[in-house]
Amino acid sequence: MKRALIVRGGWDGHEPVKVSELLGGLLRENGFEVEISDTLDSFNDADALKRLSLIVPIWSMGRILPEQEKAVLSAVESGVGIGGCHGGMCDSFRESVGWQFLTGGQWVAHPGNDGVEYVVNVRSASSPITQGIGDFPVKSEQYYMHVDPAVEVLATTRFPIAPGPYASNGQVDMPVVWTKRWGRGRVFFSSLGHHADVIDHGPALEIVRRGLIWASAEDP
Repeated sequence: MKRALIVRGGWDGHEPVKVSELLGGLLRENGFEVEISDTLDSFNDADALKRLSLIVPIWSMGRILPEQEKAVLSAVESGVGIGGCHGGMCDSFRESVGWQFLTGGQWVAHPGNDGVEYVVNVRSASSPITQGIGDFPVKSEQYYMHVDPAVEVLATTRFPIAPGPYASNGQVDMPVVWTKRWGRGRVFFSSLGHHADVIDHGPALEIVRRGLIWASAEDP
């Protein structure tokens, strides 16, 4: 049986408890043994991390110790997957560039804040994560991110919608869903998920389900 560790905490506004229960239930329904932890101390045991199939961080705007970061990076390099959503994965530790290198991106802005209506444009119909899923609307925060050029972009959203000084640069297609590799490990991220109700249904939920399962498979 595959084993997943969900580590939740940080800023309460991202509903880490609700999101962890949602993703934990999703993984259990797909045959995973799931442990949910409320402390970053779960990253202290490097050997235990390497026995996992998947790490799911749900921790926004916190601080991770250098040895904890090193243990996660090493586990993923050895073949453990990592996957998550929104600020729980790509706005977790703003001071930790190693974490940002691993995950493939970092939140920098959400023009218009919460309640922006936008479209997620699926870009890769051949990926098992997005195959058969078409474009779909979202009403939430629209994440503007700094993104690793090495990621494989599976879905995007077009900026600008909300006004702001960045709009003078013209239209840009910002990655929403991506994957990448880290050694033998797989990395999955979706920027959707400001609140649990954004990803508890429809295409957003199916993409997260498929993405976490995909990440749990070790590359040769």
